[in-house]
Amino acid sequence: MRIPYGRQEVTPDDINAVVEVLSSDFLTQGPKIEEFEAGFSAYIGVKHAVAVSNGTAALHLSAMALKVSENSRVITTPITFSATANCVRYQGGHVQFCDIDKDNYCLDMNRLEHLLKSSKKGTYCGIIPVDFAGYPVNTQGVRRLAQQYDLWIIEDACHAPGGYFLDDQQKLQMSGNGMYTDLAIFSFHPVKHIAAGEGGMITTNDTKLYNRLLSLRSHGIVKSDERAKKEGWHYELRELGYNYRLTDIQAALGISQLKRAKLNLTKRHSIADKYDAAFQTLPIQLPARDPSHFHALHLYVILTTKRKELYDYLRQHNIFTQVHYIPLHYMPYYQAFGFKEGDFPVAEHYYERCLSLPMYPSMSNNEIDYVIKKVTDFFQQI
Repeated sequence: MRIPYGRQEVTPDDINAVVEVLSSDFLTQGPKIEEFEAGFSAYIGVKHAVAVSNGTAALHLSAMALKVSENSRVITTPITFSATANCVRYQGGHVQFCDIDKDNYCLDMNRLEHLLKSSKKGTYCGIIPVDFAGYPVNTQGVRRLAQQYDLWIIEDACHAPGGYFLDDQQKLQMSGNGMYTDLAIFSFHPVKHIAAGEGGMITTNDTKLYNRLLSLRSHGIVKSDERAKKEGWHYELRELGYNYRLTDIQAALGISQLKRAKLNLTKRHSIADKYDAAFQTLPIQLPARDPSHFHALHLYVILTTKRKELYDYLRQHNIFTQVHYIPLHYMPYYQAFGFKEGDFPVAEHYYERCLSLPMYPSMSNNEIDYVIKKVTDFFQQI
């Protein structure tokens, strides 16, 4: 029995959906792209969705669409995958990290407010909060701060499709629905909720940003409707874009997987419930489970002072956990900009203790029970 921290599930229906595209006229730039975008936007509850080649491309195009440049300073969390911050650097902008909340590991709203208040107005142009591990950021709170300081918001929702929070009016706000953000991004990497091999999505309610994103993902090319009526081959390169398109093959797989998205969220919560019940008496901190925030549970992260010992013990028993993530201000690339160990103590405290246990919808009861037994055995032995 080999149990990874995450694993894709590909069903016969998924395979048939891909084979159907392979037998069609379009392998890319075909009808499956718009079908996937429409299905995903309906699932999230947002006006527009733009499918792209991966989550990093989604971040990069979002930064481009919001005109990040060498004069831009953007705030994000040090506990995230590097692409969240790197998208600012791709455009020559500057990254400022802000410490995390000790309970949910997302951006700490009090520290964010202090950072903005202690800086000259106009220092920053945007914020990229991350729905870490699937815990949805209260973007309504982020928006209040953003409005005071004239900042845009890109929600990195890669971990949280299907997650939601209740706003001040007790209305359900899905992660990435654009109610309080300018743009949101998602990933379809194999260990994510929807596995398309690779792939990403940008969501927004802003039609102007949507149209610009459509151009930027395809080299910056736009077709002029009036000219094209006379010359069907006509197109215009209006700005420098990229080839960040998704293929119809991947879109077909994404469409098929999207049909199981709600069911798979239920399965993730069932696994988390079993973990919570089994581990509640152990000397570990369990993930935040808040009634006002529906956790999408991309990751099940525990905190323990015996992280290295537990990691090694589980690995010896074919349970392959992971650490999410090494703080970005520890990375040599970002230390070259002056960041150093000690800058963000809550993030560092988290990193010294965090461990992601196996969490994926296709886990069998035997696998779940085995993980629970081995984690319990470890703490009973120490």
